[in-house]
Amino acid sequence: MRISSIFKDACTVIELMNEDLFLQSQINHAVDLIVESLGNGGKILFCGNGGSAADVQHLAAELTGRFYKNRKALHAEVLHMNPSYLTAVSNDYSFEVVYERLIEGIGQSKDILFALTTSGNSTNIINAVHKANEIGMHTIVLTGMSGGGIGSIGKLVIKVPSQDVPRVQEAHILLGHIICMFVEEKIFQ
Repeated sequence: MRISSIFKDACTVIELMNEDLFLQSQINHAVDLIVESLGNGGKILFCGNGGSAADVQHLAAELTGRFYKNRKALHAEVLHMNPSYLTAVSNDYSFEVVYERLIEGIGQSKDILFALTTSGNSTNIINAVHKANEIGMHTIVLTGMSGGGIGSIGKLVIKVPSQDVPRVQEAHILLGHIICMFVEEKIFQ
């Protein structure tokens, strides 16, 4: 049955991540970067397109709201939450610079840009990472197996071992949940 094969494909991706010690060390590194940034008064700036935009909203909510613990809110912002800004910049400049310009306006070196892109080739995400690098921010990027164009420019690029967009997106939420859980544990021991 087709549903069963989809479950098996999703499980295969999770099994590959479970066996990948380098990927697991990257997750730990992402947690450490976020804890350090928040401890220094920084903020986590999230961006993504389409389903990834929805996913970063979910992850930011885990940090500003709660994951498991009732605790103080952590400073996480989603860069696409102002439709007036998005439409104005897209109209006056281009959609390719919507995240880059906002990072230029509010990003600081103590902040982290946390981006999701299944292909790694979204121009607006690539431009955002370039701007964050220019400012001296740490960048954490979750992407698919190839890494795309972003694979060589992100400071910390975590590649899901799949090229199937739905499986990559599912893995991004799993990885994001793991990161949020460990950030919460480390800050609120």
